[in-house]
Amino acid sequence: MKHFFTILSHEVRMLLVSPSTYIAAVAFLSLMGFFFTGILEDYSKTPQDMSPASVFFLYYWFPVIFMVPLLTMKCLAEERRLGTIETLLTTPVTTTEVVLGKYAAAYLLYLVFWASTSGFFYILSHFAGEAHLIDPGPILGGYLFITVSGFFFIAIGVFASSLSKNQAVAGMLCVVMLAAFIFGGLYLAHAPWLEREALSPLKEAVMYADIFQHYEDFTRGIIDTREVLFYVSGTVISLIFSILSVEAKLLHS
Repeated sequence: MKHFFTILSHEVRMLLVSPSTYIAAVAFLSLMGFFFTGILEDYSKTPQDMSPASVFFLYYWFPVIFMVPLLTMKCLAEERRLGTIETLLTTPVTTTEVVLGKYAAAYLLYLVFWASTSGFFYILSHFAGEAHLIDPGPILGGYLFITVSGFFFIAIGVFASSLSKNQAVAGMLCVVMLAAFIFGGLYLAHAPWLEREALSPLKEAVMYADIFQHYEDFTRGIIDTREVLFYVSGTVISLIFSILSVEAKLLHS
């Protein structure tokens, strides 16, 4: 793994000069600013049971579904389309180093995007500190959830990019897979047919994979190691499949 940091620094530079990165950044901050403003407007009209931070992070899925594909769709698909990945792998660099370097660069940028939203809460605490709208618990829990779940979401994007030479196709695959993981668990967790006693083991498995339930636990300060293991194991599996996919494509090219 001695070339990992070299690849990481190169990928960070490439992301910083890519137009899609800035499109994602502007769209993300505009969208989250719109959500945050709407939340404060609701609180100014009627009292709410949840803190503004809990409601704000409830919308995590919306930027994730469009931001992760923009950050990851080029990382392997474009390399394969241009044929540069074959050239790269003829140097003393392993497929694992390439995939992990690209993954880490996208994940770091993902964290930077979300960290920038802390400015919303800083402004709120500065101008409305006496209104008791700032609750540190949900804010810290929300950012911890974003950090942990981001491992898995970015890994899904990298895996989608490894499946196609076309970055647009990779982006669409990523959107579909993210939507399936995020909303599939939510749908199945409330599916009436899963209430049968014979399907109770399946019901427990679905509840374990329900990402919205994970979000609620994190924002309430409940850090379940099983939920952390879910994201870590999902990340490892996705990256392993990404590495195998790149190597398989190289063998058949």
